Amino acid sequence: MKSPVIPIALLALACVSVPAGAATESANESGPKTPAIAAPEQPAKPAPAAESEAPKPVAKRRPAAQPVAEPAPRSLFSMFRSNWMAPQQQPSAPARSASASASQQGDGRAVMAAKAASSYSTSRNALGFGLYRVIPKETVEFRERHAPGTIIVRQSEKRLYFVLGDGKAIRYAITVGREGAAWAGVSSVSDKREWPAWTPTPGILARQPDLPRHVEGGPGNPLGARALYLGQTMYRIHGTNEPWRIGEEASSGCIRLSNDDVIDLYNRVKLGATVIVQR
Repeated sequence: MKSPVIPIALLALACVSVPAGAATESANESGPKTPAIAAPEQPAKPAPAAESEAPKPVAKRRPAAQPVAEPAPRSLFSMFRSNWMAPQQQPSAPARSASASASQQGDGRAVMAAKAASSYSTSRNALGFGLYRVIPKETVEFRERHAPGTIIVRQSEKRLYFVLGDGKAIRYAITVGREGAAWAGVSSVSDKREWPAWTPTPGILARQPDLPRHVEGGPGNPLGARALYLGQTMYRIHGTNEPWRIGEEASSGCIRLSNDDVIDLYNRVKLGATVIVQR
């Protein structure tokens, strides 16, 4: 059987590129016209904006608004630099005015936190690099006859005892009043507050007139995490923002514990508990 012979003319025509529109028109002219099945005229689809038009990011720009960068996480080293190294540097005049401005605007916690940090270098518990000695609480023998729940403060020992009963007590390290501010007597717990606010007394303001007039509760507050109020006096047993000063004479008469210890004591003490403060 012979292979079909394709004329060279037809091959030449096949090699010629014909526009798609022309080919379609040719096919329509050569074939029978069938309007019933002819493809209906469709509206031209708009070309994608990315292809037919230039992109318009300019119309969506907001030149006045700058993207807000999230704060970078603070490393332990950066926290150390801001909390412990800064106090060892002599503050310049702008730094003092900034503190005064913050105080006037009510940012008392930041002011008090800075003041607390400045005391680190003067504490005998400071070990350098932001480290300090910690005296943990402990359960000890206690033979004095007091009702369970009684608090005994021994300022000479710089220790506070919470009586458990059965010859036992929990002993906490404390900060006591500086010379001339210590006191002794018997009182009772009249109130308990978590993260209390602090308003310095007139006597404290007379010695330190640059202090804020009121400080909301928080880590920078000198009363720390918890406070036990003693009767109708201005004295309290409370936490601290200067944990390195535990075991020293540094307060204005109040008894300070570390925040961990004062939370533990707070959870044990009941309203009305007797507090005996000894020299």
